[in-house]
Amino acid sequence: MTRVKRGTIKHKRRKNILAQTKGFRFGRSTKVAQAKEALKHAGNYSFAHRKDKKADARSLWTTRINAAVRPLGISYSKFIDGLKKKNIMVDRKILSDLAQKNPETFARIVKSI
Repeated sequence: MTRVKRGTIKHKRRKNILAQTKGFRFGRSTKVAQAKEALKHAGNYSFAHRKDKKADARSLWTTRINAAVRPLGISYSKFIDGLKKKNIMVDRKILSDLAQKNPETFARIVKSI
């Protein structure tokens, strides 16, 4: 049987790992074992934070809506409750955008409750 040298495959695999950790600090960008460990953690964090990003966005919309309805003499919870009772199906993202960019339209929605 012929001899198979695996140097090129190993080198390519290590090079790919180090390419993925480009920009990491300290040994995590230059040492293969540390780079592998850092990549595993980075993958876990990126998965979790993709979920957190959505929650953060919703929280921001809520804050913007609350800030917009307070001067109009109503609380956020009463505003959302009024929307549901009147069957006005506008989501928080759109309401937040209206409150920020079209305050007069948003005020009309609040008055309709």
